[in-house]
Amino acid sequence: MKNNCFVMKCGGSTLAALPISFFEDMRQLQDEGIVTVIVHGGGPAISETLGKLGIESGFVNGLRVTNEAVLDVVEMVLSGQINKEIVRRIQLTGAMALGLSGVDGHLIEAKPVANSHEVGLVGDVTKVNAELIQGIVSMGYIPVIAPVGLGEGGGQRYNINADTAAGAVASHLGVEQMVVVTDVPGIMKTVDSEKRVLPVVSVAEIEDMIASGDIYGGMIPKVRAAIACIQGRVQEVVIVNGSEPNVLSKVLKGTGIGTRIVR
Repeated sequence: MKNNCFVMKCGGSTLAALPISFFEDMRQLQDEGIVTVIVHGGGPAISETLGKLGIESGFVNGLRVTNEAVLDVVEMVLSGQINKEIVRRIQLTGAMALGLSGVDGHLIEAKPVANSHEVGLVGDVTKVNAELIQGIVSMGYIPVIAPVGLGEGGGQRYNINADTAAGAVASHLGVEQMVVVTDVPGIMKTVDSEKRVLPVVSVAEIEDMIASGDIYGGMIPKVRAAIACIQGRVQEVVIVNGSEPNVLSKVLKGTGIGTRIVR
């Protein structure tokens, strides 16, 4: 599966804002024998729904503080609203997609994160059912995965950061590349009072940029997930702006776009 498949992570709000041409590019890649495995987030939509319901939730280092009430909303928004919207948009292009969450078929198993005393029911991925994903791909479907996981025994659900989930899926599938689609052109650094996109950064450089504050907030889980899966089987992670025309094709053809994170 390494050469005909790649993992794409995208936020729900980013996907909702992308033109249909983005999904047509994905369908064209599938026609060429290259399948996208999608892992999506949905932070803004979750926050909006929590607000409407009067449920409070904050963040610690980019991770949403999650109790059972918050988790109910997370699962409803991610596995329901956003997941099916993505499936519908893909299928408008003529491609076929299958939406599921990490709960389905024990797709994603998880354990509490190290700082669970601060963030609650947030999970780190311990196992991915790669065979299930491969089966979906072999039937001609694009898998669309919501990052909710199950603990050992299947009794406890966990909210999993989408970047973390995507990195784990990529590593367990053994794909060579993960593409993180965002609304920014890549990792940026201020050089001579001007913000510039860094075309290539190493794991060591990322650690330095986190320490210096050049990388902060929600970008921290993104780069941490990139580091985690690069240390596994994935060769590189590319962070790109989804509004760039034919962005997926450009990344896969090696066009110098976005930021490549390498060992």
